[in-house]
Amino acid sequence: MMNELLRALKLLKEKQWVDLTHTFGPESPHFSAFDGATFKTLFSHDDGFFAQSFTFAGQYGTHLDAPIHFVRGKRYLDEIELKELVLPLVVIDKSKEAEENNDYSLSVEDILQFEAEHGEIEEGTFVALRTDWSKRWPDVEAFNNKDADGQNHAPGWSLAALQFLFEERKIKAVGHETFDTDASLDYQKNGALLGEYYVLEQDTYQVELLTNLDQLPPKGAIIVNIVPKPEKASGFPVRSFAILP
Repeated sequence: MMNELLRALKLLKEKQWVDLTHTFGPESPHFSAFDGATFKTLFSHDDGFFAQSFTFAGQYGTHLDAPIHFVRGKRYLDEIELKELVLPLVVIDKSKEAEENNDYSLSVEDILQFEAEHGEIEEGTFVALRTDWSKRWPDVEAFNNKDADGQNHAPGWSLAALQFLFEERKIKAVGHETFDTDASLDYQKNGALLGEYYVLEQDTYQVELLTNLDQLPPKGAIIVNIVPKPEKASGFPVRSFAILP
């Protein structure tokens, strides 16, 4: 006999599921301060079984940043509750703006325009910023998008927009397609990742280097973030996916 839970699972399995996670490897784009990943074969099938070792920074590939990543005294990855990792999903599409201006920074006005069209952003949601930056993956040069002076140019969130979402709309978490929360130009102006610090200061998490946001509706989907549980970790690669309404 099918109980309420099994019926809910059957319903979920009938929906479309979208992988929001890049496949990553030693040659993938990564934050410039980190070494590239190394994948090493420890045993092959000739030895009886296939096993590998993997070396990479916690913030590698599509990954989840725990609050401790930037803020002393906040939670480690293993302290994030399971129910925090499954949330209603809102996607704000600024892909055209980011294409025209690679340094585009999401504003409060952008959020209000989104809400005028799609309704107010509900409390406890995960808000993702779609810029289509993920389409540059796995081209390292295109993803870094450096100018002649070696400065990166990539879009992001303004601090004011993040403050509005967390303080006025009481959202739970954010995600984006780039290495950083802040637009590159904001980082260069401020000399710090103020937006990233602010998000993690809320004692919540964010997911970076998301992909396939172009396959999602503005509202109505849910996001699931499956992440390993290393002890006292600041972050780790995540398997994020969305279930469409």
